[in-house]
Amino acid sequence: MKLASIQYGGRECVVAEVDDAHAVDVGTLGLDVPDMTALIEGGPALLERLASALDRLREPVVTQGAVVEGGQSEQGMLIPLSRAVWRPPVRRPGKICGVAMNNSASNARKIKAPDHPAFFLKPASCLVGHLQPIRIYEYYGSTHPEPELAVVIGRGGRQIPREDALNAVFGYTICNDITSNGMRAEDLFHYYALYASKDDPDKLERVEQHLSYAGRYKGSDTFGPLGPWLVTRDDVPNPDDLDVTCSVAGEVVAQDSTRYFNYNVAAVVAFISRFQTLEPGDVISMGTAFKPAPGRKSIHLANLARTRGPVEVTISGLGTLINPVEFIPNS
Repeated sequence: MKLASIQYGGRECVVAEVDDAHAVDVGTLGLDVPDMTALIEGGPALLERLASALDRLREPVVTQGAVVEGGQSEQGMLIPLSRAVWRPPVRRPGKICGVAMNNSASNARKIKAPDHPAFFLKPASCLVGHLQPIRIYEYYGSTHPEPELAVVIGRGGRQIPREDALNAVFGYTICNDITSNGMRAEDLFHYYALYASKDDPDKLERVEQHLSYAGRYKGSDTFGPLGPWLVTRDDVPNPDDLDVTCSVAGEVVAQDSTRYFNYNVAAVVAFISRFQTLEPGDVISMGTAFKPAPGRKSIHLANLARTRGPVEVTISGLGTLINPVEFIPNS
């Protein structure tokens, strides 16, 4: 099942895909679903009721083609997707966890790395929907896209066993983890960290480190395009074998697959839940699919301050996330 959050006719609603051109307002199907989080929290029983309502709706739409823009049938209000304003599928997730350096193609560049998934947090305020602009201010410096599979948590929990981790997932969507190398460089610290001495825990020792915090270079406004669809888990048999492509201004800059993750979806969900309770609607972005297409440049050279856009990310079975780029020069 494909679900989305949109604005239509001046109101916000959760919709389910009926066909390639139409969706139905879930709130007009007799279901109390004010937003996507409410649908996720409703669990399997609510999802089954929605699936049954969609089955009843699709038959007359497919056989009769009787779709009127914004028309109210006995089963619900049909919405032409061409008139929708797309929102992030989950408008305000409690947290967005981004997995760092999870593509095996990056392993050769690692000088030192942990033997477990590493992750950072992005704020919900960075999210934008399908077809909404990515705003790049000139003072951001070099900024590039990062196409990623995003996991949306369902029932969640703490200390989720790896063998049960996929059952904690509600569904999957597409994330573009916009990253500014310019701001990362500006926020870089080269310093001596203070640790308790290994030889004497009552004494301090200085350890030379390089460190940059992700608050600006990963979390600035519009740095989290998400969507367009949230595809339920049952329609994604294997999230660890999905093709991913990314293009900027029509040029393919990444052609990759989720099968090249160092840590698969189950491993990441289980690991994060050891430290942070996962809640319904939380988003985990699984890491960048950045292998360049044959003979094409890398996404790291796709500077949105120079090449602009649009940026398109396609993941098999999930659709295509498209965002124009709005460049704002220094005043």
